Amino acid sequence: MNYDTALDTALNRLHEEGRYRTFIDIERKRGQFPHAVWNRPDGTKQDITVWCGNDYLGMGQHPVVLNAMKEALDATGAGSGGTRNISGTTVYHKRLEAELADLHQKEAALIFTSAYIANDATLSTLPKLFPGMIIYSDALNHASMIEGVRRNGGAKRIFRHNDVAHLRELMAADDPAAPKLIAFESIYSMDGDFGPIEEICDLADEFGALTYLDEVHAVGMYGPRGAGVAERDGLMDRLDIINGTLGKAFGVMGGYIAASEKMCDAIRSYAPGFIFTTSIPPAIAAGAAASVKHLKTDQARRDMQQERAKVLKLRLKAMGLPIIDHGSHIVPVIVGDPVHTKKISDMLLADYGIYVQPINYPTVPRGTERLRFTPSPVHDPKMLDGLVRAMDGLWSHCALNRSELSA
Repeated sequence: MNYDTALDTALNRLHEEGRYRTFIDIERKRGQFPHAVWNRPDGTKQDITVWCGNDYLGMGQHPVVLNAMKEALDATGAGSGGTRNISGTTVYHKRLEAELADLHQKEAALIFTSAYIANDATLSTLPKLFPGMIIYSDALNHASMIEGVRRNGGAKRIFRHNDVAHLRELMAADDPAAPKLIAFESIYSMDGDFGPIEEICDLADEFGALTYLDEVHAVGMYGPRGAGVAERDGLMDRLDIINGTLGKAFGVMGGYIAASEKMCDAIRSYAPGFIFTTSIPPAIAAGAAASVKHLKTDQARRDMQQERAKVLKLRLKAMGLPIIDHGSHIVPVIVGDPVHTKKISDMLLADYGIYVQPINYPTVPRGTERLRFTPSPVHDPKMLDGLVRAMDGLWSHCALNRSELSA
C-alpha cells in the first residue's frame, strides 16, 4: 500500500469539501486579553481581538490566578513528577479537589488532565463497577462522552436531543432491574441550548437510574457560586456525577468529576485514564484552585459576561443575521456552507483583526456550518461595535441571506 497516497486522498477530501482545518498562530499577551497578536503565514504580525476563545470570563489573565501559579511554580518546580498514584499527588491537587467538591456540594472530586479524559475515563469505567449497566446518552453529547460510552463495552441507548419522552420510551423498554445511567449536558456548546435537567432527574428517580451531567460550558458561568446550571436551578443534589472543566471559565487547564466519596474512590481505583496519566503540574492545580475559589464570589463578572452576550445577540438579530439564541452565553451565527464560513472567518481576521474560527462538519451537521462567538466581560463596547460592523459588511459582501426575525 502507498501510505502517502492514502494520506493525500484523505487530506484532499477535506480541502475539496472546504472543511480543512488550519491553526491560527496567535500570541496571547498577559493582561491584554482578548487582544492578541497573529503571526501571519508571511512572517508579519497583526494585532487581533479573539472572539472565539473558551476563556469565557478572562480568568486566564486574572492576577489571583497568575499569582497562585507563580507561587506554586517557585515552590515546587514545573511538573508533578508522576501519576497520582506514584508521587504525583501534592497539596495543590488535594486543595483543588476540595474546592471543587465544595463548589458542587459533593463529598469528593477527582481531577483529570482534561474534561475530555474525565468524561471518557469515567463513562468507560462505570459498567465495570455496575455490571449490566445501560447508559442512555443524548444524541448531541460531546465527543468525549460518546467515546466513553462507546468504549465501555456495555449496553447503550441514544435518545433524541433533549427529548425526554423518547428517553422515557427507551428506559421503559429495558429490564427494570438493570443498573442505568443517563448522560447529558447542561449547555450544548454548538447551539447554546440547555438540557432539561429537572425532567431527566425525575425520570432517573422513576427508573432508578444514576445521573451524569456534563457542565463544562457552565461551570464558573451560572449559579450564585458558579457551580453551573444545576446550581442555578437548585438541582445539584439530584445529580450523582457532575463533570466540569478547568480550561474554560476557570481559565486554566484540566477536567474533573464531582460525586460521592465512594464513586470518586471507585473511579480513581479502576479508570485507566486516571491511573496511568501523569497528574497536572502543581502550578496548574494552584491556579485552577484560585480561580474556582475566586469565582465563587465574583458574581459581577458573570453578570457582565451575560450582558455582553445579550447585547451582541440583539444587535446581530437586528441586522437579520441568522443567529441561534437559547438564552445562554454562546452566540452561534449560521452560515450554512463550509466554504463561505471559512471565507468570512478569513476576511474577519485579515481585514478586521477579528478572530473567530469556522465551525464545520463533523463538529456540526452539514448545512449548519457557523461562526461561534463567545463574548466575555473583557470585550468592551468598542470591540463589540467593530465586530457588528464587520459582520454587517461581510454578510452583504458575500450576498448571504438575512431574515427579519432570527431564531
